[in-house]
Amino acid sequence: MKNLYIGILAFLMIGLSQPVLSQNHLEQLSDNIFKDRGEVYFTFKIADKDEIYMLTRMISIDNVVGHTVYAYASKKEFADFLGYNIPYQILPHPGTILSELEVNQNQKPFRPGDRTIWNFYPTYQQYIDYMVGFATSYPGICKLDTVGFSIDNRLILAVKISKNINQEEAEPQFLFTSSIHGDETTGYILMMHLIDYLLSNYGIDPTITEMVNTTEICINPLANPDGTYHGGNNSVYGAVRYNANNIDINRNFPDPKVGQHPDGNAWQKETEAWMAYAENNHFSMAVNFHGGAEVFNYPWDTWVKLAADDEWWQFVGREWADTVHQNGPAGYFTFLNNGITNGNAWYEVNGGRQDYMNYWHNCREVTLEISDTKLLPVNQLLSFWNYNYRSFLNFIRQSHYGFNGTVTDTVTDQPIAAKVFINGHDKDLSEVYSRASTGFYARPIYEGSYNVTFSSPGYFTKTIKDVNVSKWTTTSLDVQLRPLTYDAQDKSVVSVLVYPNPSDGHFRLILPENPINPSCSIQIINTMGSVVYSSEVTRFSGNSTVEIEIPSLSNGLYYLKFNSGYRIYLDKLIIKK
Repeated sequence: MKNLYIGILAFLMIGLSQPVLSQNHLEQLSDNIFKDRGEVYFTFKIADKDEIYMLTRMISIDNVVGHTVYAYASKKEFADFLGYNIPYQILPHPGTILSELEVNQNQKPFRPGDRTIWNFYPTYQQYIDYMVGFATSYPGICKLDTVGFSIDNRLILAVKISKNINQEEAEPQFLFTSSIHGDETTGYILMMHLIDYLLSNYGIDPTITEMVNTTEICINPLANPDGTYHGGNNSVYGAVRYNANNIDINRNFPDPKVGQHPDGNAWQKETEAWMAYAENNHFSMAVNFHGGAEVFNYPWDTWVKLAADDEWWQFVGREWADTVHQNGPAGYFTFLNNGITNGNAWYEVNGGRQDYMNYWHNCREVTLEISDTKLLPVNQLLSFWNYNYRSFLNFIRQSHYGFNGTVTDTVTDQPIAAKVFINGHDKDLSEVYSRASTGFYARPIYEGSYNVTFSSPGYFTKTIKDVNVSKWTTTSLDVQLRPLTYDAQDKSVVSVLVYPNPSDGHFRLILPENPINPSCSIQIINTMGSVVYSSEVTRFSGNSTVEIEIPSLSNGLYYLKFNSGYRIYLDKLIIKK
């Protein structure tokens, strides 16, 4: 509250001297500054960091170093900024600092399935071709997702990499994404390199093979293609921060503190695409790559208060930075607290995707500022890969640590969408949820002992006490929840009488009690463990007798599993015709 008061007071004091901009001044702005792009890059000084509170809602702040602020603004945003008489200096735009020759060096024709050295920026069409090529060259472990389309109808793509790529499995789902700010391109190429690295080393490198076998890894190298290819599809030269509507996508997401439209703009086409993609997936952890600084920026950006998992965030951030320090040059990735920072402690951001994913999708997403230079020279791309790729792999592994497992129904053994809440720890939607399709949940957390409560509508709540977690280890915790519709006794397994047995495929099940449901399920399983027959049974003959007719069964030994809705009945069945 104190910070809020000081920030408002400082803003009001500035506002007392606000001039009225003339139409001629606005036209001059348009002609001179916004001639080639819809944004301006500039710097100014602040007397007190609390001034950021109001400025961050007016312009897109990019960096704060001491009392010096670096920022972007559209024509409207810059006009609002000028209204407060703050001295400023226009800076060269990061997307045009390098020459076109420097940016376009090492480009090569695309050939499907061809390995490449990632020391170049592809054209937009080459990027599309490479993404398609990854999926077609490795169809068993890679598929291509269309996240959506940009304002100018460029594709926003992601690849998914996993062992059984066409199946949803009980495993963590991890997301890498880059360049939501279009002129921050280092992560763009490093993510292309990471895709290639994972695919080409699968089945060769045991570490990579195990990682792909146990994780679904989604990688989106280019989240804002309109910004990156603002200067045309053949080059990233002229890349800009904003999208084609001159809006910062990374200020356009719903914000936990400010609300649904923190920047005052409608959700952009790209924003809606990412919101839908997050809704259709179940990401446990994520990395959002940026440029312009070198620091691991963890939640929250919008709130001064600390995240429930602040201790874990510092631990994994320190692991990332320390690993980079071991593999990078002196001075690299040492900004702020030697390479890590709480986002709000650096400067406040509203409407960022990091906080959106953490708050509304229970996903541990971090903002990773990977290079001081936004549009990195091509001759440095491989060096930055070597500085960072071990940290990429370490962070994927962290999605397995803590505790994880599946949540299922005690009666049906089917997966349940359940809330996994740590008593006395979770707050601000830091809990996680199991996925309805698999029942799987993953809870990365710092070492300690925790009491964990599992809950789901229609089920009795269950608390597991003293769940112990150690660093760099996985605690498995599978839980079954009992439906409210059944009494206190859990599912039991008893024998059922099959008559006649052997049978020609026409037989009766004689149960020791009436089924609790009018509709029950039956499965016939062969000796290899395969289900050869499965059906709902809805008609009963007598008080506890079920008539079954399966004339198509071949001769042999089978196992019969009958679920009454309360108990599981098992017996052997011999078919002899």
